[in-house]
Amino acid sequence: MRPLYPMLVDLGGKRCVVIGGGAVAERKVRRLLECGAEVQVVSPAVTDQLAGLAGAGRIGLQQRPVLPLDLTGAFLVFVATNDPGVNRAVAEAAHGQNSLVNVADDPAACSFHVPSVLQRGDLTLTISTRGGSPALARKLRQRLEATIGPEFEAFLAALRTLREQAQARIADPAARQALYRRALESDLFEAAAAGDAVAVAARIETLLNAPAPGEPGPEPRTHT
Repeated sequence: MRPLYPMLVDLGGKRCVVIGGGAVAERKVRRLLECGAEVQVVSPAVTDQLAGLAGAGRIGLQQRPVLPLDLTGAFLVFVATNDPGVNRAVAEAAHGQNSLVNVADDPAACSFHVPSVLQRGDLTLTISTRGGSPALARKLRQRLEATIGPEFEAFLAALRTLREQAQARIADPAARQALYRRALESDLFEAAAAGDAVAVAARIETLLNAPAPGEPGPEPRTHT
């Protein structure tokens, strides 16, 4: 099998079509909405939650069997019906119009796979087995959840602030990269994890002002 190209995609305003109206389809829809997608659901029957989302105007809904025109202009297509024949037919139609398609429980029919995801703010970790064992992907994600807690969200925010300030104050790209590496080994993590904004700001300032290893520090003052 060809290797898959891993990437994270901005779905803001993109037309994403979900074929199916059960629990699996509902999970897909909720995740797509979180990512700002324009979601269209097609299914003769849907869960109460999907019906509620449609009633609130958050998704489009066609309560009928899928038609070829439903796929027109779709960026992503998720197929999650309980009829393997329908799933395969929809997948082939989606492939034919160059839409990316994911078919529940049918890795061979997919042009992309949905990984198991660990989210800590802007920190996103994904695990994929290419459909070989979603259970293994979930187990590995659970192990990571026990190691990478919510404190990493605060740490990443602090690192982002450091990066923004470094780009404004340090012209040399190599010096900036060295600074970023030092930050990972500094006590900035502890300050961020404790939620101490004052300490975070102080540590960022210290990092920005400290000379890189091998560079001379500031001249000591002499008293006259």
